[in-house]
Amino acid sequence: MPSVTIMANQIRNGRFEVEAVRSAWSRLPHSEDAAEDAGYHIPTRDSRGGLESLDYEVVENEPYKADRAQRRMLYVGYIVFVKWFSALLIGIGTGLSAFFINIAVENFAGWKFAATFAIIKHSYFAGFLVYMLFNLALVFSSVFIVTHFAPAAAGSGIPEIKGYLNGIDTPGILLFRTLIGKIFGSIGSVGGGLALGKEGPLVHTGACIASLIGQGGSTKYHINSRWFRDFKNDRDRRDLVTCGCAAGVAGAFRAPVGGVLFALEEVTSWWRSQLMWRVFFTSAIVAVVVRASMGWCKLGNCGHFSSGGFIIWDISGGQEDYSFQELLPMAVIGVIGGLLGAIFNQLTLYISSWRRNVLHKRGNRVKIIEVCIVSLITSILSFGLPLLRKCTPCPDLKEYPDIECPRPSGTYGNYVNFHCSKDGEYNDLATIFFNTQDDAIRNLFSAKTIHEYSAQSLLTFLAMFYFLAIITYGTAVPSGQFVPGIMIGSTYGRLVGMFVVKVYKKLNVEEGTYALLGAASFLGGSMRMTVSLCVIMVEITNNLQLLPLIMLVLLISKAVGDVFNGGFYEEQARLRGIPLLESRPKQYMRNMIAKEACVNQKVAYFPRVVKVGDVVAMLQSNSHNGFPVIDHLQNGETVVIGLILRSYLLVVLQLKADFQHIPVPSDTRGALSTRHSVTDFVKPASSKGLSINDIHLTQDEMEMYIDLQPFVNPSPYVVPEDMSLTKVYNLFRQLGLRHIFVVPCPSRVIGMITRKDLLSEEKEDSDATELPPVSIRS
Repeated sequence: MPSVTIMANQIRNGRFEVEAVRSAWSRLPHSEDAAEDAGYHIPTRDSRGGLESLDYEVVENEPYKADRAQRRMLYVGYIVFVKWFSALLIGIGTGLSAFFINIAVENFAGWKFAATFAIIKHSYFAGFLVYMLFNLALVFSSVFIVTHFAPAAAGSGIPEIKGYLNGIDTPGILLFRTLIGKIFGSIGSVGGGLALGKEGPLVHTGACIASLIGQGGSTKYHINSRWFRDFKNDRDRRDLVTCGCAAGVAGAFRAPVGGVLFALEEVTSWWRSQLMWRVFFTSAIVAVVVRASMGWCKLGNCGHFSSGGFIIWDISGGQEDYSFQELLPMAVIGVIGGLLGAIFNQLTLYISSWRRNVLHKRGNRVKIIEVCIVSLITSILSFGLPLLRKCTPCPDLKEYPDIECPRPSGTYGNYVNFHCSKDGEYNDLATIFFNTQDDAIRNLFSAKTIHEYSAQSLLTFLAMFYFLAIITYGTAVPSGQFVPGIMIGSTYGRLVGMFVVKVYKKLNVEEGTYALLGAASFLGGSMRMTVSLCVIMVEITNNLQLLPLIMLVLLISKAVGDVFNGGFYEEQARLRGIPLLESRPKQYMRNMIAKEACVNQKVAYFPRVVKVGDVVAMLQSNSHNGFPVIDHLQNGETVVIGLILRSYLLVVLQLKADFQHIPVPSDTRGALSTRHSVTDFVKPASSKGLSINDIHLTQDEMEMYIDLQPFVNPSPYVVPEDMSLTKVYNLFRQLGLRHIFVVPCPSRVIGMITRKDLLSEEKEDSDATELPPVSIRS
């Protein structure tokens, strides 16, 4: 390796000079050292309960080469089959999970509203008590599951999954108990009427299912399969988790294309065409499973779910055209969405920070009490505010024959009769509150319902729900922000639509259309998604004609929101100490080079043959996760032969199969394949892995030696010391690296690779190509 030879020029008198090789990761922003200076903490395997980088790079050591040499074409076909079969299982599992969550939420909500409306015929106070206790019981079950069984199930999970796909692993986020806690916790929190949604948790649920399938089950619960043993590595697990994220969005919104684009735009940092096919296949399977399940429910097998449903708001029969004059109020909706979204991000960040640093440090009892208080506040406001509103006479049934007003008790729809003195009246505020969030949004999006809501009721709901969404997010329950964002946006969007109807006096203007644009604008202003969100909104509304308008408000809202702060998930990830490498490097990096990024950085290294006691002492004295390994040539020159990971050293120390009594290189290539396999060196998903404290060695074993050469990565990525830090950053992020060697400027070139070398499969083909011979050979 020429770069290693160049690096050896800095080694003098048998001593590895600290300037010879530096790990660029150790000084990049959000790294182990720099993160501590910035207030982050990224512990290593010895630092329990913290974050850790993932090993996405292929370590081409001797066990890896031996494993590849044993593979034949039939085995390669088997690997391809298992990958697609895994995608199939992820789609089926996520689709069924989404179906189960929706059945449970809709039925709990149906039972709650049916009991409440039955009792308020006799006493509104007794009805309120039933309503409040029903919500409190569901919310308590959710927070109890999270605090006592699956702490990693709290929140939406998207910031953690985004960090995972960016190269940072948070212990516990992909465990089986996290999956169970996410599913049942979401049922309790959403069914309990809190101002949050189940869409973010469904993305986390899909990621958990994908990770469990990739590792063949859960070893803790003795569910394991040898079929998937070749996928027990960070690289393949990353691909499966990406499929799971897309499946979660597809299951939540019944938007398979939107799920693919969400995974591409929002959560992944690395993408390739082969992965695109599998992600698309997974999302398609989810759509098939969900539609088949809903077809079964239409036969009356699912209780209240057959009349409620997934978040799918068909407004294809609404406004068919728009005029040039309407573009101005639509642009105003985009500005409002950007402003309210940015304020929402900032307020949730402040409150979440206070919770994490002050409130939640007082224990699980405080977390439970907090969620119960939020549930009580939500129940009081959602039941009490409609009592203060006057009822409105139903529309003229001759003019609107398709309208059913008031709606029959125990059914879903518009025009709820709540606290009304006459049968032909409805309470417009109760129409929003006494529905599940999905059905409330369907009411706000509905066409041919002009003047259904008063401006006063919409303003009241907007202020109240905005407040509740801010204080609810960050509590110790599974929570998503998609549906609350749609609720908030559709409310002020409908307000603008009412203004347009009044000012322009056009009969073909639909308030529901403006509600849809408002929902898109708030999500764009808060989450800062564009392409994926645009496709999701089109898929869930079944109205392609509104695509240009959705694009307009998304672009405006995102531009306005970016002026004030970052996206919702990026801000929350930063709060959790997840060091995301963003898509673009920071501006100051353009004026720095790689050498400046790792100045004064001491590098711990190993000789090729090292005493076991020295390895143990090195691992105990520092927390580095990668170590250069050096060797001496016959002419006395010292060279770097590669990089060995901390996890590999711990496995070698634990197995003890490679200990030897004499300090000489060993020729173990034949025996190595029988002693080790690639799967010996992988860490289980969301596990802290081995620690040096888990290794127990006798004094005699401490005096033995190890030849590290078979376990090193002989071809780590290397950059010259004068490379700009911007280039290093892009290389690091785009390839998903964990370490980069920084070496002195090369003194000689042994060759140059061009496009022709990469396109040519064989030497004969290379000679026949018409590309000009620009390659340089020494």
